[in-house]
Amino acid sequence: MIIRPLLRVLTILILCAAPAWAQADDKTERLGVPGPISFEGQDYGLVWTSHPSADYYKQEYLPAGQSVQSYTHMFILEAVTSGLAPKDAAGAQIASLNQRKATDPLVFYDAIVNEATGDVILDFLISAAGPDGKLIVEWNGYRYAPHKGAKPGVVLYAISRRAYGDDAKAFVTALKDWRTKTVNELAGFPAPTVTPQP
Repeated sequence: MIIRPLLRVLTILILCAAPAWAQADDKTERLGVPGPISFEGQDYGLVWTSHPSADYYKQEYLPAGQSVQSYTHMFILEAVTSGLAPKDAAGAQIASLNQRKATDPLVFYDAIVNEATGDVILDFLISAAGPDGKLIVEWNGYRYAPHKGAKPGVVLYAISRRAYGDDAKAFVTALKDWRTKTVNELAGFPAPTVTPQP
């Protein structure tokens, strides 16, 4: 994931840029959402968590049989309780994507703001070379929602999909067939209540 919000939380969220398998192994549930999470008919079980600072939490969920090293589908929950607003988080992500365009020709994004709820939906496509030098293509749908707990901030509900090597071209071609449906599903997703714990 490539997350680069405001300077206030930049150091915290840069940790998101590192894949889970490159970080310490942890499965301590801290958001009150042990899973499984069901999205578009697929169940996702909790596989990894991180709480690197007092106001940042991240949890990753995968379908049975997949791994963080080579997943094709992942659901992600994140919470930042530092007062960050959804529009600010999404705006910083967009700035990061615009910067990435200089080195990633596949970068594409679109954003939708729900003024009634304060949610922002951002979906984007990125690519990179994997450890074996083969292309990895990743599409992400991010729903930034206000967190209104004792410590306000933002909650991220995200779906991530990847294709590797020879499958990357077909993935990009097929994106137009399912992208809009998945974005709509994410917008209407009955998001679980997140309750960050120390």
